[in-house]
Amino acid sequence: MKNLKLFTALFLIALLSFTSCQDEIDNESGDNPNTNTSNSQTASNLERSAMYDGSFDDFLDGTSCSSILLPVTATVNGTQVTLVNQSDYQQVIDILALFNTDDDTVVLQFPFTVTLSNYTEVVVTSQGQYDDITDACQALEAAGEDAISCVDIDFPITILTYSLDLEQTGSVVIETEQQLYTYINNFGNNQLFAINYPITATVDASTSQSVTFTSDADLQAAITDCVGFEEIEDQAGEDADSLETILVDGLFEVESIVNAGVDTATDFAEFTIDFANDLTVVAENVVNAAIQDVAGTYQVTSQTEVYLDLMFTGNVAFTLLNQNWVVTSYSATSITLQSTTNTALILVLTQI
Repeated sequence: MKNLKLFTALFLIALLSFTSCQDEIDNESGDNPNTNTSNSQTASNLERSAMYDGSFDDFLDGTSCSSILLPVTATVNGTQVTLVNQSDYQQVIDILALFNTDDDTVVLQFPFTVTLSNYTEVVVTSQGQYDDITDACQALEAAGEDAISCVDIDFPITILTYSLDLEQTGSVVIETEQQLYTYINNFGNNQLFAINYPITATVDASTSQSVTFTSDADLQAAITDCVGFEEIEDQAGEDADSLETILVDGLFEVESIVNAGVDTATDFAEFTIDFANDLTVVAENVVNAAIQDVAGTYQVTSQTEVYLDLMFTGNVAFTLLNQNWVVTSYSATSITLQSTTNTALILVLTQI
């Protein structure tokens, strides 16, 4: 332990000679909070931030740890599609979006090539081989070792190093994410490193913005914040899927629609509302068959909250329902909505 502290102190002296921007050293312990080993949290943050991010084609391959190199042929919900470039992705997206609660299937035609999170390219020749790749991705995600996609470091950055074996300082300029991933992944256990702060990065949390970091603690705080935000988005996406299933499987009526304290649910008392799997919705008058059905469309979306967009035509009363609604609560029997443009407007749908 004494030798390690001595080496650390020597490293810190060298770091101060490289830059005046390093944090002050704790004189009692001789430790710099920005000094790291290959197993440190900062090393993990850098490696995960620099991993190849394959999430952009998750609708096609279902895994964020890799992406499929084009061209590739796939059968999407029974329709064969050949993708030559990324503009062809829209064909797949359109087919998947035709129905919102069906069991989507994408069957890839072997062989094809994937780029893995470590930037290597692998030719996949069988389903078993591909299952191994997706299983490895799920293991990384479960262990919290998958790519961090919400922090994009601006390059170049400089990393200062110290060899414990040679008692020698050095520095390296990193120009790309791939270089950073390779460097940290291969960093030896007999070395120490420090980021030459300040550095900047684009951070996607509640907003996307450029952030300046002056310490490892700053970087860790930003990652904690944006990863937490992504988890909220993921949960909202799962809630949106659940809501879509409830809507399609049920038949609803307007229990109440309160605007500034006034409930006008009686205007809709004779109607049932049926949401179809193809994103259409029909309100049917079950008391007077002579009254024409009211047709419309709907869409469920999510960000950090779940939204239901309704649009009816052909009936004046139903124009009040033509809102983008935020879902404030839902269950298998009741859905409560609030207008995003008029917070005094509250709609409650109940399943019949």
